[in-house]
Amino acid sequence: MSGYDTDSAVLVLEDGRIFRGTTFGAVGQTLGEAVFSTGMTGYQETLTDPSYHRQIVVATAPQIGNTGWNDEDDESVGPTGSSAESKIWVAGYVVRDPARRTSSWRATGSLQDELVKQGVVGIAGIDTRALVRHLRTRGSMRAGVFSGDALAEPEVLLDRVKSQPSMLGADLAGEVSTTSGYVVEPTGGEARFTVAAIDLGIKTNTPRMFAERGIRVHVLPSDATLEQILDLKADGVFLSNGPGDPATADGAVHLTKEVIGQGLPLFGICFGNQILGRALGLGTYKMKFGHRGINVPVIEHETGRIAITAQNHGFALEGEAGQEFDTPFGRAVISHTCANDGAVEGVRLLDGSAFSVQYHPEAAAGPHDAAYLFDRFTSLLEGVKK
Repeated sequence: MSGYDTDSAVLVLEDGRIFRGTTFGAVGQTLGEAVFSTGMTGYQETLTDPSYHRQIVVATAPQIGNTGWNDEDDESVGPTGSSAESKIWVAGYVVRDPARRTSSWRATGSLQDELVKQGVVGIAGIDTRALVRHLRTRGSMRAGVFSGDALAEPEVLLDRVKSQPSMLGADLAGEVSTTSGYVVEPTGGEARFTVAAIDLGIKTNTPRMFAERGIRVHVLPSDATLEQILDLKADGVFLSNGPGDPATADGAVHLTKEVIGQGLPLFGICFGNQILGRALGLGTYKMKFGHRGINVPVIEHETGRIAITAQNHGFALEGEAGQEFDTPFGRAVISHTCANDGAVEGVRLLDGSAFSVQYHPEAAAGPHDAAYLFDRFTSLLEGVKK
């Protein structure tokens, strides 16, 4: 630790850029892809989102931690669906000014204490504006946060950063998925429909929003088969969000083709959008720095409606706004694009039997502009059942 103070921490990027700060959360070493999120609220939901697996998240909001940590807002569940098994999924956390005092009647502890408890290494006190500008210019890249006994000479730390695998080609859905499956029952009354949700990194709020609409949700592992879905007598199938490179998810793509071939209604979110797109013949690519935050405008081209959306993705489908194309299942269309950069944000079959969006209509802590998509899927289930 020569040359370092006892509370020192450093963030090292794979291009050699180094940011020096102080320890935040656990002390030690963590490696991952450095990305930034523009959300000013909802840091607990971000930290517990399985889609952030193996990523070091930079908060663009200058002060983080004001509302502490509570037992209600986690967006991950354990392998059996128990909230008691919830965990922080980010590899590391980078902030400028951590709150010195927790101020919320819902808090059960502080953010700092929770990071320590779960062994999440972070860094504070750096110029996050300079870091975000750097990532916007150079793109998301491999990185590491080091503190305590993990500190060493810059050349040594840079070698550690470069030794980790890239997010390109990473097959991660199986690492965050449920292992045995679980069921979320509808909120009050009998179940109107049954949906099989393929867990590629599903968030807690998704089954909850289905349940509010009278839908029983069977959350299945990422390697679920068509036979399992048919055994459940599912009325429809949902493809969840999740981490990693969609180009590696051949199993999920094959299952999606089978589901569409069976005539089952299908709805996908985020990673699920990329899976449906691949099943319809589209390619994917890694974005320069991705979309992460809760303020991303998206255009639905059929209606011209613009929604402010929550997003978390570093990969996207290839295509252009309003583009129609042939698939083995009939004609399809690029239904949504991002108003900021034109990235594909949704795809659907023209017969309405399958659709997906790149953003998060289940967003917690918001925005809620796109929650109507759950109603659209419910209407699709009703139409098919009739």
